[in-house]
Amino acid sequence: MRHTWRWFGPIDKVTVTDALQAGAEGIVSSLHHIPTGVAWPREEIRKRQDEIRQGGLEWELVESIPVSESIKTMSGDWKEHVKAWAETLRRLGDAGISTVCYNFMPVLDWTRTDLRWKTPSGAKTMRFDLVDFIAFDLHILQRPDAKADYSDELVEAAARRFAEMPEEQRLVLSRSVGAGLPGQVDGYTLSELRTELQRYSAIDADRLRNHLIDFLSEVVPVAEELGMRLCAHGDDPPWPLLGLPRILSTEADYTHVLKAVDSPANGVTFCTGSLGARSDNDLPAMISRLASRIHFLHLRNVRREAAIQPSSFFEDEHLQGNTDMVAVIAAILSEEKRRKAEGRLDHTIFMRPDHGQEILDDLARGAQPGYPAIGRLKGLAELRGIERALSHPQYGLNS
Repeated sequence: MRHTWRWFGPIDKVTVTDALQAGAEGIVSSLHHIPTGVAWPREEIRKRQDEIRQGGLEWELVESIPVSESIKTMSGDWKEHVKAWAETLRRLGDAGISTVCYNFMPVLDWTRTDLRWKTPSGAKTMRFDLVDFIAFDLHILQRPDAKADYSDELVEAAARRFAEMPEEQRLVLSRSVGAGLPGQVDGYTLSELRTELQRYSAIDADRLRNHLIDFLSEVVPVAEELGMRLCAHGDDPPWPLLGLPRILSTEADYTHVLKAVDSPANGVTFCTGSLGARSDNDLPAMISRLASRIHFLHLRNVRREAAIQPSSFFEDEHLQGNTDMVAVIAAILSEEKRRKAEGRLDHTIFMRPDHGQEILDDLARGAQPGYPAIGRLKGLAELRGIERALSHPQYGLNS
């Protein structure tokens, strides 16, 4: 695997040099300051490359070029936004970057109810509390007809939780749910969130899936021409939220889209945290079946608090959650071996340690939630250790 590290640019309190010292081989980044729907200027791409080189690494992978809500809903200026997205691909290709991760989640990117939940060890991590989320939906956002989405038991539990919740905690909950894309300064206010949700009132999962396929039909040929790889990140968490459809939550979801736009350039960002939040997703088996189209790995672990979905969960240590990370990495190494035997130039798959816990000096650094320095260093070291052991010529898979 190619060990990479997400960097949010000069605003990031974790530096590129920190990533280099942690053992990263390349950087994953994005131009978060460029408005969504606008082609990235060439000079800004070069500037980001120079910033990363000054820290001792190279910008190897983009995460992500944001897909606008206009594209997802196919309304307003969506055609111009698709053209801008494709033009950004061309400019990245000219700069030597060949892999782009993106997501098609409507309105909300990854969603948590607490961005710094304290674990029994004193570490801080991100958490999705189902009852808190329902309390937000019913009593803070006050989404019309929201009760119909939940059982009577959960509605009653959310009412009790909200009644006991101090005002400060309600404010933190609102900010956490509406935090927006990682790397962005501003999230959604309640009024803005209600407006965005309304845009999807007539869009169900089938329609949103067709919009994704139509979008890919426009941009995948551009990626093919440039020799680039696009890889879609799954839904996080992998079930409907706030009445919004989710379309990349299971193996069947991915298979449908990969078959609809059947090209090596149309691929998967396999996130073990997002997909692992569902107890019915068998991650090693999914990797084996989707393997040829996996272009990027987000390796993290979540601890589910129930064997049903939706359920509460938190970001656990990389080797301590519900996902068998040894089996996951073994499946990836098997695929890399197969690709190498076929002569594929992309036989080494990009990975990055994702969503580390804040530990030690991380607790005072105030980095982007989920992206601390030491917590990710620890995760990368653990993952790299598994990879090294499984690859050992005497003791590993190839012995």
